[in-house]
Amino acid sequence: MTEECKNAEKNPDNTSQPVMPEDKATTTEHSIIVNGKQLDYSATTGIMVFKAEDEKLGVKPKAAFFYVYYQLKSEQPVSKRPLTVSFNGGPGSSSIWMHMGMTGPRRVEMEDYGWPTPPPFELVDNQYTLLDSTDLLYIDPISTGYSRTVPGEAEADFHSPEKDAESVGAFIALVVTRYQRWASPKFLIGESYGTTRASMLAEHLQSRYGMYLNGVVLVSTILNFMTARFDVGNDWPYILFLPTYATSAWYHGLGAPEYKDDLPRLQKDVEEFALGEYMLALAKGSRLSKSERRRIVGKLARFTGLSREYLEESNLRVKIHRFCKELRRKDRLTIGRFDTRITGQDYDHADDIYERDPSYYVALGAYATQFNDYVRRELGFETDLPYEIIKSLKGWTFDKQMNRYHNAAEDLRKAFAMNPQMRVFVCAGLYDLSTPYFAACYTFDHMGLPENLEENVEWGFYEAGHMMYLHKPSLVQVMKDLHGFYEKVLA
Repeated sequence: MTEECKNAEKNPDNTSQPVMPEDKATTTEHSIIVNGKQLDYSATTGIMVFKAEDEKLGVKPKAAFFYVYYQLKSEQPVSKRPLTVSFNGGPGSSSIWMHMGMTGPRRVEMEDYGWPTPPPFELVDNQYTLLDSTDLLYIDPISTGYSRTVPGEAEADFHSPEKDAESVGAFIALVVTRYQRWASPKFLIGESYGTTRASMLAEHLQSRYGMYLNGVVLVSTILNFMTARFDVGNDWPYILFLPTYATSAWYHGLGAPEYKDDLPRLQKDVEEFALGEYMLALAKGSRLSKSERRRIVGKLARFTGLSREYLEESNLRVKIHRFCKELRRKDRLTIGRFDTRITGQDYDHADDIYERDPSYYVALGAYATQFNDYVRRELGFETDLPYEIIKSLKGWTFDKQMNRYHNAAEDLRKAFAMNPQMRVFVCAGLYDLSTPYFAACYTFDHMGLPENLEENVEWGFYEAGHMMYLHKPSLVQVMKDLHGFYEKVLA
């Protein structure tokens, strides 16, 4: 191929100007049977260009957001139909996981335990979808999925907690306006860092646009980053991760034998130990006596399944990756961080850092394959861009949190203060070491909500990991809980 042909292929108009994206969308009609009832709905899949006001240039295109919008065909006026905006986390994750695994009308089929069917995998009607309770809008934040900045705009302008919330919030306001959903009851669902985003958006949407929310669903929650940063001098993660270390050891048959058939009692005892003797022992530091240290090491060994020698060598403090490598090391197995039930094998079993998280890769192929086929074949959306399922956002900064930990719990508290009628449902997996359930409990216990608003927060705990919907029994239960939550809020 000549150089001229190569250039023409890159730019068919033979100009040096980059192509500016434009709004485009395709709408398709679908039907599924849920609980014996037929649900007819439309799916609008597209790119919408987000514009911002510029002092010199007026209104200026900034980025192109990819979205999928499901609207149930109903005799109910659209102003009465709830609208739920959904996204995942990372930061750097597309919305594929919640969309194709939990709440959308179509779902990637997984075995009950959490393993996918063999490649090329299978897409099925989602019998547990939220579509019968609410219309659904899935958004990919900038640099994820098919969402991109426009030519000339820097990705860094979208890559911080505040900039992310501002851009996603502006896009939500744009979609709500164009699709005439201002009068609809509104909910947010976020997973992982998406819970951070949802909490910030709850405050931002209300204070910036006056868009008050009816409810927020937090799936695998992280709001206060102090609870998950294993930094020197910060002992809180060791305390708050301990109950998940214990439930994980219990699952693998390595915990204290007296808890063999009683997981709730184990949780109660280890939570009390974590916030009692263990917290005090870590706080004492070098003032901890030898006898106290032996007692703490003994209890840690019973709860975690780790040897006394390893706990001594770790100075009573075990980080996530070390736990994942050490628990099943004798069996040459590594347990997952997203889901500690799932195991894998690394090349080097002596290392303290694993090669990859087996509980992430067990799902990646199935979701990537089925979404890329679904979006083109069933939703009719065509593009040659790669769908960025999870992208490492190297330019992401916490510049407004210099020398302190980011804490979106304060944003959520402010949202409650503005809108006391808002309700929150928190979903937590007992085998999740990415966002441990006890860290979420600690965060809400220290949010400072007045007593009359504490009852606005509900909890669901599931015997699964970070992506609890991969485990069929947990998927059934969490969706039952969420349908009940919507019914209660909307009543």
